[in-house]
Amino acid sequence: MENKHTNFALPASRNICAGVLDISYLEYGPVHGPVVLLMHGFPYDVHTYAEVAPILASAGCRVIVPYLRGYGPTRFLDPRTLRSGEQAALGADLLALMDALHVPSAVLAGYDWGGRAACVVAALWPERCQALVSFNSYNIQNIATALTPDTPSNEHRLWYQYYFHSERGRAGLANDRRGLIELLWRLWSPTWNFDASTFLRSAPAFDNPDFVDVVIHSYRHRFGLVAGDPAYAAIEARLAQSPVITVPTITFDGGDDGVRSPSSPAAHAKRFSGKREHRVVPGVGHNMPQEVPSVFANAILELMER
Repeated sequence: MENKHTNFALPASRNICAGVLDISYLEYGPVHGPVVLLMHGFPYDVHTYAEVAPILASAGCRVIVPYLRGYGPTRFLDPRTLRSGEQAALGADLLALMDALHVPSAVLAGYDWGGRAACVVAALWPERCQALVSFNSYNIQNIATALTPDTPSNEHRLWYQYYFHSERGRAGLANDRRGLIELLWRLWSPTWNFDASTFLRSAPAFDNPDFVDVVIHSYRHRFGLVAGDPAYAAIEARLAQSPVITVPTITFDGGDDGVRSPSSPAAHAKRFSGKREHRVVPGVGHNMPQEVPSVFANAILELMER
């Protein structure tokens, strides 16, 4: 495993109005460098990329790391906007951020929710994505088949999703979000020996007033249990067709991921028509960029050099 925790000095956050959000983000590197957007997942935050971003910046990249909707200082502009966590909303947020920052195209990289946002943009707007790094491969949900049971060994890993389907689960998250999230970190990355200070650096991001609503909507919508935001219905309709990703891609799985077992390279092959390499990283759980930052950063640089 890597030597981590070398430098935790993050740049000052910036804010920009993009779509329905006032997005808070970090920026590293030269303003005119090739752009890389790094997208965090649930339940993590921008600290995921505290070591990835400087590696990329030192290679001359302009690196942008946003807080997703419901996290950190990012806020909805209108109190009437549905606090949706659906995949179409995440992809639309990423596209809106690129538009607001006048970024015509970029390398997109992420995992979990952030990887899903990157996959959505890569699939539906390939002209905006120069290359893609996606943990857990093709990360676009097939909601039509979401109620089809998986194997028992995979189903038990999703207990938290079923928990969030109930009002008991909503109350559990609202009443002790830090306790629940720290448990998920440990279950999902069993070989990542993070200390209390590492968790506490990210924990304030979950105090966002919209966090619980966005999370609960996300895990209910993906199973077809609640309606989505009508504003994203057209995007969801396109995603329901499982669009193929055409851009150059490196996909990863963690050998010790407590959410998803590693897949074979062929498992998602039909969802990629461009050049794609799939790699399994031994000893890594669900939070790959924070567990092995140089491996994640080097994959991005490798794609940019091609």
